[in-house]
Amino acid sequence: MKKAYLILSDGKIFQGASFGFENETAGEVVFNTSISGYQEILTDPSYHGQIVVMTYPHIGNYGINPEDMESDKPQVAGFIVRSYCENPSNWRMTETLASFLKRHKIVAGTGFDTRTIVKYIRDNGAKPALLIVSDELPKDAVERAKKVPSMNGQDLASKVTCVAPRRCKAVAPRRREVVLYDFGAKRNITRMLQERGCNVTVVPATTPAKEVLKMKPDGIMLSNGPGDPAAVTYAIENIKQLLGKVPIFGICLGHQLLALALGGKTYKLKFGHRGGNQPVKNLRTGKVEITSQNHGFAVDADSLKNTEITHINLNDNTIEGIAAPKLKAYSVQYHPEASPGPHDASYLFDQFMEMMR
Repeated sequence: MKKAYLILSDGKIFQGASFGFENETAGEVVFNTSISGYQEILTDPSYHGQIVVMTYPHIGNYGINPEDMESDKPQVAGFIVRSYCENPSNWRMTETLASFLKRHKIVAGTGFDTRTIVKYIRDNGAKPALLIVSDELPKDAVERAKKVPSMNGQDLASKVTCVAPRRCKAVAPRRREVVLYDFGAKRNITRMLQERGCNVTVVPATTPAKEVLKMKPDGIMLSNGPGDPAAVTYAIENIKQLLGKVPIFGICLGHQLLALALGGKTYKLKFGHRGGNQPVKNLRTGKVEITSQNHGFAVDADSLKNTEITHINLNDNTIEGIAAPKLKAYSVQYHPEASPGPHDASYLFDQFMEMMR
């Protein structure tokens, strides 16, 4: 294996070895605390432009299979683990993680001290960085790392959205017609709507509101996605035009965009929430949900007017859900379509069906 170097924009350097595509890549370094689900993480469009560090040490042990893809390809800028498993075993496996990453030209490193990297990110914040595979560290690596752009101000939804509308038919008796705005949508959002009897029309992120209304949907979904929500100005304007006309349900980036359309503001978290065990309190019921999350921005509570805060994160009290009942709109920051074990949040799709009814 060739050497691999992670160079942060503040000059901090970590070293490991390559097990993916041998090249270099740039992105924001973040960490995910999930024990499994690395394939779903790799193919989640919300990770576009990010180098993901896994906190769980043993990665790759069950390989890759075609059923667990959340999009057509890996979306991460790079991937870092403590210990890559070279001999995976699983009856569903069709290829190894290493071959998958090499085939899709994703730079990846193993043998890194991921515990130290994660502690550094927690203390100093998620930072732009380079991940370089090379026999020796390039002399200009630190200077180039300093030039990697911050996630602030980046509209990445436009880079991962579909290029044309597509139709996904219900797999249960048809009940509703839903338009899904694709800001980087995971496939499981569509699946969960189909299973509830929805025909789903997935549309590009820039689709004008008037075109969506012409489709006469029973409801509109605002998907997850990458980047700074405040930079996705076209989506915010479209959502403003749709509010009160059709029931709206937003997830992750969709939640942030709904908040912005309602007059709120967003801000960048120090290191974000990424993992499958984030505790969220439903303020309406008092129940605590164990949720899957992946986001680096949050909604500013003080900026919200005439909007109900429905959920909060019990780790840091950030907003995890909002609702505007009179406008028939609600959203959550976490991922109810992701089920890393508990299915605590799946009721949100049933709530959407009831709202459309």
